[in-house]
Amino acid sequence: MMFIQPNLSFFVIIIFSAFFAAMVHGTIGFGFPMVATPLFALFFDLQTAIALTLIPTLAINLVSIVSEGHFREALRNFLPLALLAMTGSALGTQLLLHSNSDIFKLFLAAAIFVYLGLDKIDIRIHLTTEHPQLAKVVFGLCAGVLGGLTNVMAPVLIMYSLESGHSKAETVQAANLCFLFGKIVQSVLFFVNGKIHADMLSLGTVVFLAAGGALFLGMHIRQYFNDTTYRRLLRGLLFLLALLLVVQFTVSLI
Repeated sequence: MMFIQPNLSFFVIIIFSAFFAAMVHGTIGFGFPMVATPLFALFFDLQTAIALTLIPTLAINLVSIVSEGHFREALRNFLPLALLAMTGSALGTQLLLHSNSDIFKLFLAAAIFVYLGLDKIDIRIHLTTEHPQLAKVVFGLCAGVLGGLTNVMAPVLIMYSLESGHSKAETVQAANLCFLFGKIVQSVLFFVNGKIHADMLSLGTVVFLAAGGALFLGMHIRQYFNDTTYRRLLRGLLFLLALLLVVQFTVSLI
């Protein structure tokens, strides 16, 4: 993990990235780490980028879960998926702490492009309908591992929700529960391995404060999206995210 020397440019990067990521999260109901981590990682190493998002991600996920309502029902429906994501996140985080994870970003981007390409020619992933319990295990663990490695769990969860026919509210609740459980175990592992220090906690608080207003603004905007527009937005974000991951991987090779 790199040492951060705060300066004006640093705070501009932090505030802009946090504001934009929180706006996206508020609008679609999840996605703060999905957007913030690649933006931070363009300027800092991956472990630092993830550490900067830990506190705001935990807080933002809690706000999102509460704001959606029906928490007990969501917990009953998606707790197994969240526990699987937590298990996968623990494995992915251990790999992140002991190896270079840039190649995994490229694999993730490739998986997104393949999924979007299959969808265009109307080939479906039948695992979710023919073997729903197995699909839950596969998608839950994969989402967790990728989340632990890259802090980007959303694409796998979006794929699972779209193929399972979840409503917008169900997608948001499932994603936020998985993020929350994954971030809890990731925070513990970062702390145990000495990757979280007092200055990192204070910087994480700054990130959350910068994101607070944008989160509620995005939540206000979300009510104007119907289900069709919402699903198009999700697929568009998947495509843009994959492009960003490829660019980020390419930059890391230079």
